[in-house]
Amino acid sequence: MVKLDIRRVPEFYHKYIFQVADENLVEAFRNNTNYASNFFASIPSDKYDYRYEDGKWTIKEVLQHIIDSERVFSYRALRFARKDKTPLPGFDENLFAANVNASNRKWNDVIEEFLSVRKSTELLFNSFDEEQLNAIGIANNAENYVLAIGFICVGHCRHHINIIKERYL
Repeated sequence: MVKLDIRRVPEFYHKYIFQVADENLVEAFRNNTNYASNFFASIPSDKYDYRYEDGKWTIKEVLQHIIDSERVFSYRALRFARKDKTPLPGFDENLFAANVNASNRKWNDVIEEFLSVRKSTELLFNSFDEEQLNAIGIANNAENYVLAIGFICVGHCRHHINIIKERYL
């Protein structure tokens, strides 16, 4: 088992990684997927389009943000694992959210998309060997590595679930 080295991770992502209790990435994904699936299924329908303050995202938009971010993070991991040294740009999460049109989507479709993206992410990370998990690259002007990106995916999801619990429900 490859162990995460937090010293190799940009400090910005530490807040996400520290949300993950598991040391094994496969277990972290499995546990987080079950937790997230149960949590999102438990949200009352009158809260899907709720925002706790003007200008803040709705719960649907938060879930779509988790999905979009996981796609971006997985793409970065894929590029790094395949030894592509091309620096990758960041992405504007607020621009993504403003153009997601979440209010017109069915809640169950968004959950299904999350589960599909997550399954794809899990399969991608499960395909990486030790060398690939340790591969580095540059994204958003910072060096990072593949294994850390997996933990970031898990922790980012947990981070936003905690925000939903604290501010929306």
